[in-house]
Amino acid sequence: MTTASVCTIGDEILIGQIVDTNSSAIARALGRIGVQVTRMVSIGDRREDILDTLSRELKLADIVITTGGLGPTKDDITKAALAELSGSHAYVEHPGQLEMVYEILHSRGLDVLDINRAQALVPETCEVIVNHRGTAPIMVFRMGKATLYAMPGVPFETEAALPDVLDDISAHYPLSAISHRHLMTYGMAESALSKAIAPWEDALPADMHLAYLPNPLTGVKLRLSVYGGNPDETAARLDREVARLKALLGDVIYAEGERSLEEELGRVLADNGKTLSVAESCTGGEIAHLITGVPGSSRYFLGSVTSYAIPVKEKVLGVPDTIIRDKGVVSAEVAEAMAEGVLRLTGSDYAVATTGLAGPGGDGVYPDGTVWVAVCSKTDKKSRLFQYHNDRKRNIQRFSASALYFLLTFVNSELSR
Repeated sequence: MTTASVCTIGDEILIGQIVDTNSSAIARALGRIGVQVTRMVSIGDRREDILDTLSRELKLADIVITTGGLGPTKDDITKAALAELSGSHAYVEHPGQLEMVYEILHSRGLDVLDINRAQALVPETCEVIVNHRGTAPIMVFRMGKATLYAMPGVPFETEAALPDVLDDISAHYPLSAISHRHLMTYGMAESALSKAIAPWEDALPADMHLAYLPNPLTGVKLRLSVYGGNPDETAARLDREVARLKALLGDVIYAEGERSLEEELGRVLADNGKTLSVAESCTGGEIAHLITGVPGSSRYFLGSVTSYAIPVKEKVLGVPDTIIRDKGVVSAEVAEAMAEGVLRLTGSDYAVATTGLAGPGGDGVYPDGTVWVAVCSKTDKKSRLFQYHNDRKRNIQRFSASALYFLLTFVNSELSR
């Protein structure tokens, strides 16, 4: 199988000044065409480090893709290092990239300086893929059995140039199928999940690989992979294993693919013509924010009430003051009354409500990290207690994710009747 190494170049990544999004975008793109990324490396702006690292990576992988260090300023030294690495003794001007330099700068109302024209100068040892979004070209170095692609570090330039790079890779390397299945789970910790499915995992064929990818906002994503093989046969085999896993985990699996909780909830609501409203206290609007972050959510989301203060719970949502006095603000009864109140206000088919303690402070009854979540429809309601032990921000995130999962299972249960 064709392998690749992805290398980012620049001190700004190593000191945490910027977040590297290029590597993940490149890895995903390579995976789609059947290239396996085996290594990711970050390199600082030092000539010796660039030369040593890239020399090593070219021996370990069929393809090396670099991003960064190709700008017009003196700290961008990647081009000179690549010229040295490839044995180039001269630079040549690439007319296609020079044309783009003029076009881009003139479109911004800028003059073309010598430092800008120099962007179109490339080592004589390389081929060029024109960068249509920026002034630095994509340089392609054929180095024996390995090929090095030097790409710009600006993310939107890298993304725009990736299709051309993938076409070049496809034309020069044999590509094998890479098949993945993703299953999204929630409500079971990674360790507990691993223990629950251990017999199934131990019985997997030798060429199937399972990965656990935990995320506090979406649960644990399970990725089942096969590298190589006939795509149709592999798809059928993966389907059989996924069916076995679903039988083991039931509702713990909330979606296939890489959908988040809010995306899967939105899909279910939209497909069934149902609507939703939200009443929030301790989550402060986070649930509504997650729901409306999904494109098309206006088809099913009617609105929300952030009832942070007790008077808003009473006057807007209609929570009886006797319930608050007798049961406390953080209680199943208050959460249920909030959910019923926003359902009544909006006329939605479903509602979810939260009341709890994100912290710090506590209420003398429950510890920080406690939330009561209630869900309801026009014919039924349920509430559930969740408790976490994180800081305030993470507690709010966990509360919101748990509320979405609880609501999703409630909706699925009602729709399956």
